Amino acid sequence: MISWLSRTSHQFPPASQALKDPNGLLAAGGDLNPDRILNAYRNGIFPWYNPGEPILWWSPDPRCVIYSDRLHISRSLRKRLRRSDYQVTFDQAFGAVMDGCAAPRTGSSGTWISPEMHAAYRQLHRHGHAHSVEVWQEGELTGGLYGIASGRMFFGESMFSLRTDASKIAFAWLVEQLKNWGYPLIDCQVHNPHLVTLGAEEITRETFLQELDRIVDIPCSPSWIFDIDASAFGG
Repeated sequence: MISWLSRTSHQFPPASQALKDPNGLLAAGGDLNPDRILNAYRNGIFPWYNPGEPILWWSPDPRCVIYSDRLHISRSLRKRLRRSDYQVTFDQAFGAVMDGCAAPRTGSSGTWISPEMHAAYRQLHRHGHAHSVEVWQEGELTGGLYGIASGRMFFGESMFSLRTDASKIAFAWLVEQLKNWGYPLIDCQVHNPHLVTLGAEEITRETFLQELDRIVDIPCSPSWIFDIDASAFGG
C-alpha cells in the first residue's frame, strides 16, 4: 500500500518505502505547492502522473544520475559543441522550454506536463528554484531542458529538441557548468538511453539518498549565467 498525502502537511514517508512494482511509487495525493515539491526533491522524491490522475510521487530504485566529472562527449558531439552557430543561455525562456518539453512527441498522444505542472514549476522558477537551459540557433529556440536546484544538487526534469543534438548541447553545457560551480551530481530520475550516451548511469536508491544527503544542504548561490565557453569541451 502507498500513503495518501493530505493537503495540510508537506511531509512524505521515507523514500525507502516506495513500491518495487510499479518501481518507485511512494505516495499519492497532496498538491503541487512549491514547498511540498521542494521537500520532495530534497528527500529523493519527484511528482509524475498523467492528467486526470491523482498526483503520484516516486522514488525509483535504481536511480539514473550523472556525475558531473563523468560527462561523456562523443567525437561528433564534441565537434558540434565547438561550432559557433548556436548560443546557450540560462533562464531566458523558462516557460517556452516547458512548452517544448510538453509538446507531444512523435507517436505520443499527450504529455504528463499538465497545466497544473506548468503553473507549479513556473512559480518555482519565479522563486529562483527552477532553472532552464536554452539552445538558440538563428534566433530560434531549438532545444533545452529544465530542472530544480537545491544546495549543490540539480534535479533534471525534462528536455526537448527541435534540431539534431539541441538537447544534447543543452545537457552538455549544463553538466560542464555545474561541474565548474561545484555541483558533483545531477539527478536524471530514470534510465534514458539518450542520457546514457552522455555518461548517465544507474545507482541504487540507497546510494542516491546518501549522495543527496551529503550535498543538498551545502550553500550555493551561482549566477545562473554561463561563465564557460566552448573551449571547455576540448579540441
